[in-house]
Amino acid sequence: AAGMAVPVRLPLYIVDAFTDRPFAGNPAAVCLAAKPLDEALMKKIAAEMNLSETAFVTPHEGAFATASRFHLRWFTPTIEVPLCGHATMATAKTIFQECGNTSPELTFSTLSGDLVVRTDGSTLAMDLPLNAPGPEPASAYAAVIAAAVGSLPVIDCALAVKQRKLVVRLADSVTRDDLERLSPDPRALMEADASGKVAGIVVTLRGTAPYDFVSRYFAPWNGIPEDPVTGSAHTVLAPYWQGVLGKSDFTARQCSPRGGDLTVAILNDRVRVAGAATVVLRGELSV
Repeated sequence: AAGMAVPVRLPLYIVDAFTDRPFAGNPAAVCLAAKPLDEALMKKIAAEMNLSETAFVTPHEGAFATASRFHLRWFTPTIEVPLCGHATMATAKTIFQECGNTSPELTFSTLSGDLVVRTDGSTLAMDLPLNAPGPEPASAYAAVIAAAVGSLPVIDCALAVKQRKLVVRLADSVTRDDLERLSPDPRALMEADASGKVAGIVVTLRGTAPYDFVSRYFAPWNGIPEDPVTGSAHTVLAPYWQGVLGKSDFTARQCSPRGGDLTVAILNDRVRVAGAATVVLRGELSV
């Protein structure tokens, strides 16, 4: 009789975060489960989706349309991760838009504590911890910087120690086109810094209107040659650029091939990261 078991059907969405159009921003799968799924099953689903992250969300109590508090976990195709900003945005978009939830804000309990996402209709705003980087001599990271930016001039370097994110600021004479043309070899990056101090490199430069700064994020140490749009990188970039520009509200662009736009605001020891999100696929998973 076990062979005759009726498959469980789970609503599944693919959402592009930090963009108002499909096929840009950072894609994540969102799986709605009325009750928590078995961890082995979540791993299988995430591997099948084969996106950088698949989010699994369950209401604390009640239904998706009415709850304001949810349990949320994130899986890459191989492992569970403790924090994923873009998949949280994708999950909130799904609950607000596809489930018709009218709460002004949603609270997600996660491995990184409670994450709150608010909406004003068109954009979603997420509260993340601030991760201020400290200054570092570029000479200490010469090999990995060269692997990332080649011969482009570098004028500053900073490291968020706990997050292991190295900020490399290019000279103001460098253009966004120059930044977009970079195509570092992931293996060369990993070989250039095997110290364990660096798990991601954020290449940034002063923006031109409407952007205060632009960036790209390479993290082959974490299995991500380039991340399309990275909420967590902006928890490091915002305090860095606050020190340079003397302001605490920013419009930013991440210049990956897919590209995405963020508005970022520093509020005490938190960073509010906001942007749009677009649902590109609605379906059902049979498991």
